[in-house]
Amino acid sequence: MQVTFHGTRGSLPVPGRRTVRYGGNTSCVSVRSAAGTLVLLDMGTGAYELGQQLARSDGPVRGHVLITHTHWDHIQGVPFFAPFFRAGDEWDVYAPRGLGKSLRETLSGQMQYTYFPLELEQLGATIRYHDIVEGALHIDDVTVQAQYLNHPALTLGYRLAADGVSLVYAPDHEPFAAPLATGAGPVEGGDRRHAEFLQDADIVVHDAQFLADEYASRAGWGHSTVEYAVLMAKTAGVRRLALTHHDPNRSDDDIDAIVDRFRPLADGVELFAAAEGKAFEVLGAGASTEIRRQASPKATMQPALKGQSVLLSGTDRAGIERLAEILRSDGVPGALCRFSEVPARLMRDRPSLLLIVGGEGHAIRACTREVRSLGEPVGDTPVIVIGDAGEGFSNEELGVSDRLVGPFSANYARTRLRAWLMRRACRWARPLDAAQEERRLGVLHALNIVNTDPDPALDRLVRLGADLFGVPIAAITLVDRDKQWNRAICGLADGAVSREESFCAHIVAQPGMMVVPDTLLDDRFADNPQVVGPPHLRFYAGHPLMMADSHCIGAFCIADIRPRDLDHAGFAHLAQLADLARLRIEAAASVSGG
Repeated sequence: MQVTFHGTRGSLPVPGRRTVRYGGNTSCVSVRSAAGTLVLLDMGTGAYELGQQLARSDGPVRGHVLITHTHWDHIQGVPFFAPFFRAGDEWDVYAPRGLGKSLRETLSGQMQYTYFPLELEQLGATIRYHDIVEGALHIDDVTVQAQYLNHPALTLGYRLAADGVSLVYAPDHEPFAAPLATGAGPVEGGDRRHAEFLQDADIVVHDAQFLADEYASRAGWGHSTVEYAVLMAKTAGVRRLALTHHDPNRSDDDIDAIVDRFRPLADGVELFAAAEGKAFEVLGAGASTEIRRQASPKATMQPALKGQSVLLSGTDRAGIERLAEILRSDGVPGALCRFSEVPARLMRDRPSLLLIVGGEGHAIRACTREVRSLGEPVGDTPVIVIGDAGEGFSNEELGVSDRLVGPFSANYARTRLRAWLMRRACRWARPLDAAQEERRLGVLHALNIVNTDPDPALDRLVRLGADLFGVPIAAITLVDRDKQWNRAICGLADGAVSREESFCAHIVAQPGMMVVPDTLLDDRFADNPQVVGPPHLRFYAGHPLMMADSHCIGAFCIADIRPRDLDHAGFAHLAQLADLARLRIEAAASVSGG
């Protein structure tokens, strides 16, 4: 994995004699895998010179951009990035999903006539925009894990794994627990989660804008101290730590002094300061660098927090009302209950979060123990302690997910709550039931073919389908009440998937040919576990298996791990294969007495 720093400064560009060696441009890092996949991390002013280099290439440029957030120092290079203006170049741009404007609308804002002579629509390259939330995605041979950082705006850090090594990019992140800014103290809650995100990385590029003695007057600005970055790297067993997002007031000599001061304290972590123009290759240490998997990543529907709700409990009524007002401003309903009512309310209402605002530690611990005893999924509801609630107890002792310690501004609380809610939101549409679901299920079960022995004739059909379309996966599926059974399959292991993850279940709900050229560009499937996890589907096409009584029992489908499309001949071939599968199923059912 080849890594190059193109911009390492935070807040604003500061070119000049004081910033020659470490650079004055704002955030931009390029990563290229051994297979040639190009990923850019942020597009601050450092992206300009990189764009000039790429524009000098002979052929078209294909690349990907991961933007941590859309504050100016991370996107100022977008209007000046030469490959965006070249016809034939192709780019995918990813950034955190907000609650209002889309990524495309946000980026076009800085190119309005008032600020810039060209509009986003005038860019010549093919550019696709992706609004994402915390979770995993695959960019060719690079696996990316995105996780929310602690910043006044919704901000994602990125962990990239390729070629047997891993890199974490985490600018614009503040300690969740303010005392950790000194570089000492227990690492728990959000800070422990952050350390787990960095765990065993070969290199971490981390925000280190301040020093501990500067932090008190800058708390809430959304940036780390050097002491905190070093603590996190040591806690996580990181091999190399690159300090970045340098304060615009720091000269090259100032940064040298910081590195000299903290390098002896890094305890085995190779410490250096990111410098503009520095390029190097990341080599593994032989240990596993696989990304730590979390629950299936979830992105957002329209509107972003639709269907979300929060349960509030505790003794601080003023604090509860303040949090409830913040939630109402985002359109998220909040309900209040006593500690004793929490388990029952969780079971009944299934809220996205439980906020405990005020309360004695023993009472909170008793409450959370009851919550955790409820089992999945209710028992896994995130519990966040607000203010001084549970003071004297650690997060682990209380059994809570996170802690929001005062004093804090409304904007800071809103961002923290949005991050938790976004984790629970979903840009992954669960399939609906068919119009006559019970009758349809009766037809399916009457065939006596669910979860039965393989049928060689159906097996030959799916192999024929895979060969005909040149795809790695083909299947004949049966959609049951809660599962999709793979009656015959080529390219994947036999078995079943849950109905809510099933692509074919969408065909059952509305029978008809369904083609998804690129799952990542389709809100129904972009964060489906079969897309973001194995087998990482990018293309799907399916035709319904319609029985004589007009009920759809499943589909004949094909799939690929790369985007593609079907032409008219492909539509006809898929329909013919589905008809052959239906005839075989009916014939087998008549023989067996189904």
